[in-house]
Amino acid sequence: MKSNQLNSSEQPPATSASSPRDNPCFGHDPNAAAVAVLTDDGISYLLPFAQFLFAKRTANPALENEPEAPPDKMSIHFAGAEVIVLGCGLERLERWLQGYELSFVKSADSRLGAVYDTLITSVILTLTKENV
Repeated sequence: MKSNQLNSSEQPPATSASSPRDNPCFGHDPNAAAVAVLTDDGISYLLPFAQFLFAKRTANPALENEPEAPPDKMSIHFAGAEVIVLGCGLERLERWLQGYELSFVKSADSRLGAVYDTLITSVILTLTKENV
């Protein structure tokens, strides 16, 4: 006869520290209508995907002069704002943005680079229209 009580000796399944669900730099939501952008200066912006124009991911040009600079740069353009994201492993961020599934983006301490495949070290937002 099986008991209805939980077996306290069983441990829950281990979660990987590099799981995208646990990453403090960005979030995933397949139903997101907007992306929350928390900039390095502590200001939070909510940018609707309806105003998303395009994104561009490149090598960070600062690497030429600063060997310790983050290797990747992504420019995310909305109708009224441009978001610059610096970090490493930004391919996942690009995929979620492409599917309108990116729920938030913010920077984290660069020391977390050893733990996560994707790490965002800087987020800067520039408003591109005067009446925004």
